[in-house]
Amino acid sequence: MRLTDTAAGLAGPGLDAADAVDAYGARRHTHAHRLDVDLLPLLAEADLLDSPATWGSVTTRAGAFRLEPVRPGRDLELLTAWMNDPEVAAYWELAGPAAVTAAHLRSQLDGDGRSIPCLGLLDGTPMSYWEIYRADLDPLSRHYPARPHDTGIHLLIGDGTNRGRGLGTTLLRGNRPRCTRVVAEPDIRNTPSVSAFLGSGFRCHAEIDLPEKRAALMVRERVLRNLL
Repeated sequence: MRLTDTAAGLAGPGLDAADAVDAYGARRHTHAHRLDVDLLPLLAEADLLDSPATWGSVTTRAGAFRLEPVRPGRDLELLTAWMNDPEVAAYWELAGPAAVTAAHLRSQLDGDGRSIPCLGLLDGTPMSYWEIYRADLDPLSRHYPARPHDTGIHLLIGDGTNRGRGLGTTLLRGNRPRCTRVVAEPDIRNTPSVSAFLGSGFRCHAEIDLPEKRAALMVRERVLRNLL
């Protein structure tokens, strides 16, 4: 995950990936011995996931929505609280101290950029957690005929006051330029999540057994580009 995202963090929001890389290079030239670990998640993701940090804001019926890559130093307390919500913990199984959530994040942040943990902000307020990942490079690809750049998502609505309002369906109407379809694999028992995917135009491809759950493999073709 690494060469573009660190740059994006150094250069500030709104800077494109190329400029961000240049900014990162300038700092590296003068401080080659030191890297800010908190910024590493913003590196190399542009190569594998087209840099969610640069996707910008999408106007939805619920408000302006955008993704922002997680920064553990800033976001860990909030994410830990969400993971300890009983409705979330039942499916994510990450309840416990902050170290549990931190380890889960670190497994992605220390990876090669094929999975990016993000906050979902609605009108500037964090209210959901997203994991955007390359499904075609994931073990999930063994369960269906994957195509290059298939994009997978894991999603939770963090604030209980925002659940049951159809926001999951609304927020799933985002976009990534290079993929032709989006896939998800919610726990088959998680009826609200499955319903949100169905309401966003996903179809249930199959029920599959994954190491941690029995899942509904959901697929959304990107033909209806104006909707997704």
